[in-house]
Amino acid sequence: MCLAIRGKVLEIEGPEGLRTGKVQFGGIVRQVSFSFVPEVKVGNYVMVHVGFAISIVDAGEAERTYETLQNMGLLEAELSAVAS
Repeated sequence: MCLAIRGKVLEIEGPEGLRTGKVQFGGIVRQVSFSFVPEVKVGNYVMVHVGFAISIVDAGEAERTYETLQNMGLLEAELSAVAS
């Protein structure tokens, strides 16, 4: 199962409308497109699905989601899907 997963925006680059950047998911950092969330800023948490940030989320909510996935034993599987 591949869910959208929350990550922290570390870096943003590129022109308006074509921006991409680095997002951290636990210990993994991946390049993500910000086409759907042009208002995103470094430090925001975003919901990412198949390489696209689809929404900005609350930092506390992101932390709670990580904890829940980890407690369910699903965090490693989701981070592996992000790494693919």
